[in-house]
Amino acid sequence: MRKSLLKLLGISLLVLATGATLSACGNSSSKPLSTKKITVGVTAGPHEQIMEQVKKMAAKDGLTIKIRSFTDYNTPNSALSSGDIDASSFETTQFLKQQEHDKNYKFEIAFKTIALPMGIYSNSIKNLKDLKNGDKIAVPNDATQEARALRIFQSAGVLKIKKGVGQKATKKDISYNPKHLKIYELDASQIPKQLNEVSAAAINSNFALDNHILLSSALVHEPLKNNAWPNNFVVRKGHKNDKVVKQIKKYYQSKQIKQYILKKFKGAAVPQW
Repeated sequence: MRKSLLKLLGISLLVLATGATLSACGNSSSKPLSTKKITVGVTAGPHEQIMEQVKKMAAKDGLTIKIRSFTDYNTPNSALSSGDIDASSFETTQFLKQQEHDKNYKFEIAFKTIALPMGIYSNSIKNLKDLKNGDKIAVPNDATQEARALRIFQSAGVLKIKKGVGQKATKKDISYNPKHLKIYELDASQIPKQLNEVSAAAINSNFALDNHILLSSALVHEPLKNNAWPNNFVVRKGHKNDKVVKQIKKYYQSKQIKQYILKKFKGAAVPQW
């Protein structure tokens, strides 16, 4: 009986050891990303267009960059976490930190890319002072972007947010709304399509450009220089210093790409290096 138990215990330990070894071998962070082919997730608009230019540069050196375009902010991070993509190029530092906190993602910033100043747009008024009692306004519905939008409205004197709320402010944190504006929290990518349904809306520049809305038409917008919301090229932890990531950084932060951004987007996208 004792021999049988010892034999069973020995088999169990062997299975556990084998499983641990296989797990270690399958850990994506322990193996550098391929220097021949990499898949990068982006959102439609500037991030995708810029990465297309980077892709052309990389191809000349034998590196294939496969670009996957997404229409929202949450799916790319889910895809990166699961290993469906190798890197992403679309999110602000604030949004990344919030996602890591909420979903326990293990990511790290490889390098900064661009800033996309958020603006307030309208098809019905020329100035935010023209907002009337009970008018509808729209803001993005994800935590960091909503706070960002509300702060632009606050800077324009439209409303006030409770002190000390920080980067998680929502419409529930508004302490002053003299015109009793009705605030609608919508998916950021859908707000441009709802512009005729509201009096004013906060729109991210990438989605504005994707819908042929120019930053120059914004009623107000964030600063073009020293913008507090830089976007980043992000990878899973353990890959920040991979050879291919450093290679992509060299292409992205090149003089050629900077000139492309400045000429193509005319201030709506600002290089952050």
